[in-house]
Amino acid sequence: MNFDKIRCLIIDDDPFILELLQDKLDQYFPDIIVLSTASSGKEGLQKIKELNPELLFLDVEMADMTGFEMLSQLSDINFQTIFITSYSHYAIKAIRFNALDYLLKPIDLGELKKAIKRFKTQTNTRPQQENLSLALKNMANKNVSNHMLILKTQDGDLRLALKDIIHIEGDRNYSYIYLKNGTKKLVTKTLIELEELLDSKGFYRCHKSHILNAEHITTYTNGNLVQLSETISIPVSRRKKKPFIKWFQSYQDSN
Repeated sequence: MNFDKIRCLIIDDDPFILELLQDKLDQYFPDIIVLSTASSGKEGLQKIKELNPELLFLDVEMADMTGFEMLSQLSDINFQTIFITSYSHYAIKAIRFNALDYLLKPIDLGELKKAIKRFKTQTNTRPQQENLSLALKNMANKNVSNHMLILKTQDGDLRLALKDIIHIEGDRNYSYIYLKNGTKKLVTKTLIELEELLDSKGFYRCHKSHILNAEHITTYTNGNLVQLSETISIPVSRRKKKPFIKWFQSYQDSN
């Protein structure tokens, strides 16, 4: 990719954000050219097809459609996207779950510089585009167990179907993800971070060191251990026992 002039497009239904972001890009990033701006998803779709940008700054929640709904209408995504969002817990959780890049409103110059730097270091855009395509599939798929969790690692992006994760064990600033095929993956995510990402997706933190996948529970008899397979059992802490029983009962009732 030629970084002499990065061709970018800004799509946001807030005129203040459009002007603010364009001003910051014009003032601090001479190697970025703002081809145009759009104030709705419909207009954004037209501009993308007309101008063929390399980089898209995209509002997550617009009046006529969400940024994800807009992207799902494109037959081919051949650009990288940096999402723009207010502090919406749902939106940020979806973005993090799919390992996508984002900026919080109002746009902070320091965070903008970091996002642009990340964009420039991604000489191979395919992984980012694949993550975006997977994000759109996740959102369209009502079967949560088929959703793909995407995590950044030193060896590249790790993509795991939720149904293949048996449990996760925390080890300080790292976590081991145990998979159905008998392997385990080491990731630089704390158990707290993974607990947040997997909340409401059939996972539960039953112990300070363990998160389990309800789909793999084979036996639980109100004791201090949960059996996940013939060979895997993990502890339930005393403090977590009552809320775990309540959660597991709710999971069973809904499935």
